[in-house]
Amino acid sequence: MEFSWVSSRVLAVFALISAIILPSVRAQSMAPAPAPTSDGTTIDQGIAYVLMLVALVLTYLIHPLDATNNFRLI
Repeated sequence: MEFSWVSSRVLAVFALISAIILPSVRAQSMAPAPAPTSDGTTIDQGIAYVLMLVALVLTYLIHPLDATNNFRLI
């Protein structure tokens, strides 16, 4: 029995399909992502940013009042 071109093509197609399909048969499903947790550092950092913003606003509000009293032209 001679090995024909048809047999070799069928064998090549079968090998290609097997190489594509068989690895996915043993694939494991992906584990779900862990739930996000907060240890309180995010809240502390948010409070710190708000306090720094308040300090910056107060500095810019108080500074012009302080500067005008020191340089009187009268």
